[in-house]
Amino acid sequence: MALAEVLADFDLSDFADAFAFESFNRMQREALPGLLGSNENVVASAPTASGKTALAELAICRALADGGTALFVAPLRALTNEKEADWERFEELGYSVYVVTGERDLNPRRARRADILVMTPEKTDSATRKHDSRRYDFITDIDVCVIDEVHLLDSDRRGSVLEVTISRLRRLCDPRVVALSATMPNIDDVAAWLDAPAETTFEFGDEYRPVDLHADVRTYTHGENSFADKYRRLYRALDLAEPHIDDGGQALVFVSSRQDTVQAAKKARDEIAERDLDMGARGEYDYHTDTQQLENDTLRKSALDGVGFHHAGLSKNDKDLVEEWFRQGQIQLLFSTSTLAWGVNLPARCVVIRDTKYHDPLEGEVDMSPLDVLQMLGRAGRPGYDDVGYGWIVCDRADADRYRELLRDGKEIESQLAEDLDAHLNAEIAMGTIRDLDDVMDWLETTFYYQRAQSAPSKYGFENLRERVRETLSELVEAGFVETDELGVDPTPLGRLASKYYLRLDTAERFHDLATADQQDVDAVLEAVATAEEFDSVNARQSERDAISAVLSGKTYTDEVDAGQRKVLAILHSSMTGSTPADLTSDAWVIRQNSVRLVSALGAFCRRFADPQTANLVRRVEARLDHGVSEGAVGLTAVDGIGSGRASKLAAEGVTTPGEVIAAGVDGLIAAGLSEGVAERVVESAGELPAIEIEWGSFPDSIPQGQNEMCEVTVRTVAGNAAVGVRVTVNGIEMTTDETYLSDELAVPVGVFGGDESPLEYAVEVTFPELPLLPVRDSRSVDVT
Repeated sequence: MALAEVLADFDLSDFADAFAFESFNRMQREALPGLLGSNENVVASAPTASGKTALAELAICRALADGGTALFVAPLRALTNEKEADWERFEELGYSVYVVTGERDLNPRRARRADILVMTPEKTDSATRKHDSRRYDFITDIDVCVIDEVHLLDSDRRGSVLEVTISRLRRLCDPRVVALSATMPNIDDVAAWLDAPAETTFEFGDEYRPVDLHADVRTYTHGENSFADKYRRLYRALDLAEPHIDDGGQALVFVSSRQDTVQAAKKARDEIAERDLDMGARGEYDYHTDTQQLENDTLRKSALDGVGFHHAGLSKNDKDLVEEWFRQGQIQLLFSTSTLAWGVNLPARCVVIRDTKYHDPLEGEVDMSPLDVLQMLGRAGRPGYDDVGYGWIVCDRADADRYRELLRDGKEIESQLAEDLDAHLNAEIAMGTIRDLDDVMDWLETTFYYQRAQSAPSKYGFENLRERVRETLSELVEAGFVETDELGVDPTPLGRLASKYYLRLDTAERFHDLATADQQDVDAVLEAVATAEEFDSVNARQSERDAISAVLSGKTYTDEVDAGQRKVLAILHSSMTGSTPADLTSDAWVIRQNSVRLVSALGAFCRRFADPQTANLVRRVEARLDHGVSEGAVGLTAVDGIGSGRASKLAAEGVTTPGEVIAAGVDGLIAAGLSEGVAERVVESAGELPAIEIEWGSFPDSIPQGQNEMCEVTVRTVAGNAAVGVRVTVNGIEMTTDETYLSDELAVPVGVFGGDESPLEYAVEVTFPELPLLPVRDSRSVDVT
């Protein structure tokens, strides 16, 4: 029966054009009554490439037909962008699709008006935490939530986020939940957690795979040199792929990193030439011409030999061309990172997982997730072309039995909440969704953790689960994150900040200690970040140690800093001047991005628990990390239109503050090397920032001993407005301090006292707790006569 006729039976005939095919397959037809004929929650597991995406689209159509809003939770940020492009079909039907991710500026108005929202678990978590703000209130107006790849519950780092986010969303607005997954043995646990009845819980086995899968393990002999091991595994992968390529098929080889896709493709081209494999299309004029469209030179050369590589760092143009040519058979051997397994439907007759481990900048060498392994193998077999697909895992002999067991029994989905129970419980209390001990237990029962513990009581210690949660609550109280009394449970300022900035609780305590310490400086700020628990698994490789020592030579840090933390510290110090050594660049970007987030959080701690001077110090460190500029140029980064390059250029010309930008004017900035259009925008932006003047008035030059006089110093801004801290010191000792929002001018009382010391150095300092501007300081000397 045609797709349009089937949809007509459910009053959805208007949505026929939302689908990219003409008829539903067997799996989709069996799920239709549960998806479209009821309002129950749905859980469906099915093999990779069996058509689960259509189930998501059907659930969305049902919600749209009823006038509702759909939320699609995608496992990766790259997939949110893919859905935006793919779902132009919905846009053509008059429904708006809006992607909300951390890399885009949120437009709350567009989010509120969207018919389909596409978000990652992390962004959904953030939105639900801030649901009572005007910016994120759209998240409480969801009618159906589609969770793509719900088996990510088992992911070490992301599983607990997905779990608590869905539990929270259900408490906030109780949407219909449609959870889709690859094949999983314990689908009933997920169904019980989401309250999906038996009639809308679908477990589609391997018989629903469009192409049978033959999957197995092949081993190699592990050597002393990891670099040589990569090539041993590469040759093993080529041995497995060669007969399929020779027979006119294609092979997809998964490797651990973007760089490895390029290096493996280069080496494979040489090896293919040695083996005299009939590959490539150098003689085909049209294809040769088409490859000139590629922006990556290395990829262009590889593609002519029938070898390609694919990773998230390629331009969209290059990724699209590689995918098209692989589908057409022009590229017969493709090297990719695991992202391709979760995203683009790009099957191959043969799939080889060359690398089962990968280097994570924050975790060191880690095993590929079993979920990733199964997802990658699921790409084997081309519907309509192959009767069987072949998938191979290449691993060390010591790991072979573990992977054979995975292929034989699959992977049960476990809850990862226990690993972060304290942070997630604190977050719920900080949001006000938990107000007493009864609420704590009610919340626990909404989690997959609780459901899984019921199914596997000995594994999870179900009998002691409630006691464990009570102990966790007591630990939060003892550490100062939570307060309890006879009326209930309340968050403290520390608990709120830890939740708002997604900090591990040990890190939040460390930041609180620094903010309340007697003295802080740049070295202390960087050490607090480098030793944060978020970086506790960073490793310093032998090849990096000389570069680390060179950067840290002469720097101050405590004896407790270990080798991995020293590496983070070296990256932070060098990032502040834009001079990261080449030996540290492979991990520097990820570490720097995480550091900027942590320093921003530390700044919030200092604004709450310290003084404006400390908050300003941290804000300047954040800006230097973000832009890689000197201390003298950091204030310029507050000006819209001035990045690291322009800041350094202007600082070299003696222009270092927004006030000096205004004073230089458009002509002065042009003389400093800026174009006229940029100079005009920069001057206008600088005018929106404060330019401070300190006027001493009739301040005395001297005062008789034993006498005193009250004076008034005026602090004013002659440009933009800002929150400021004003501090008055005499001979370096603080006399008064004030925090205010300066929009015009402020009268600052200063007492001049004729004591025993002479002369007296009076200083007025204005700092900016929320801006990376250098403090403005002026002083007067008073003789005691």
